[in-house]
Amino acid sequence: MPTTRVRISGGEAVVEYDRTGTGPGLVLVHGTGATREQWLPLTEAVADRFTVVAPDYSGSGGTIDHGGPLTLADLADEVLAAADHAGLGTFHLVGHSLGAAIATHLAGSHPARVRSLVLHAGWAYTDSRMRAEFTYWLDLLRADAEHGTSLFARMLPLMAFGPRYWDHTDTAAYEELVRALATALAPGTDRQTAVDLAVDLRPLLASVTAPTLVLASAHDRVIGAAQQQQLLAGISHSRYAEIDAGHGAPAEDPAGFVARIAGFLAEQQPDEGPMADRAAPAPA
Repeated sequence: MPTTRVRISGGEAVVEYDRTGTGPGLVLVHGTGATREQWLPLTEAVADRFTVVAPDYSGSGGTIDHGGPLTLADLADEVLAAADHAGLGTFHLVGHSLGAAIATHLAGSHPARVRSLVLHAGWAYTDSRMRAEFTYWLDLLRADAEHGTSLFARMLPLMAFGPRYWDHTDTAAYEELVRALATALAPGTDRQTAVDLAVDLRPLLASVTAPTLVLASAHDRVIGAAQQQQLLAGISHSRYAEIDAGHGAPAEDPAGFVARIAGFLAEQQPDEGPMADRAAPAPA
């Protein structure tokens, strides 16, 4: 897999990413505790039309860094570094959860680089209720590290999934999911959750100029409706859509999630011929 080096606030990071497909650039930013593999269904759906770049940011996958505290700006710099190394001058940008916060920061800090923006389960700032939620996550993660438990993985489906999952599962399936999550969680989930605690994008929202889809989940137990409205009010060229799922819509309803994002991207990318706005060749 390609890698690139970038300076962040605590030192240096070596960012690993996937580069797939051909066409205009599309950068995908995963959520807390996940990796770039979260985006495989969307990548498969659009790689015939886009050059898809999916990085792991610090704490996840193959990306390596100093191991200390992180900031939202650090993670945005890592994502931009992957886009630069992959040869993308401008690009469409999609983020889920913390990835949506990272994408918003990038789009507000470098508006000329971002052609369109999709924010699923994003938020404008971490309010008191969200602060309590993320602090509880950190408590569970610390307890798991100390005692070898799976409390965070056991909580995740309760927090992330809506009726689509719970109406069609049973105890055995839930326990199997907990075991899978316990082994799949990124090792830096606690460091990423600390970034969740510090999100405040309100000073940057007016600087986002790209056409933006604010994609909410109807049964999101983490991000409230008021946060989505703040994004809509703060980003001038934004519109709203909703998916019938919980916060973890990419896993709960992958087909519906992909369809909504792919549809928006198709609107942003007019048919200008097979060689329109191609990304630069892949780095050696």
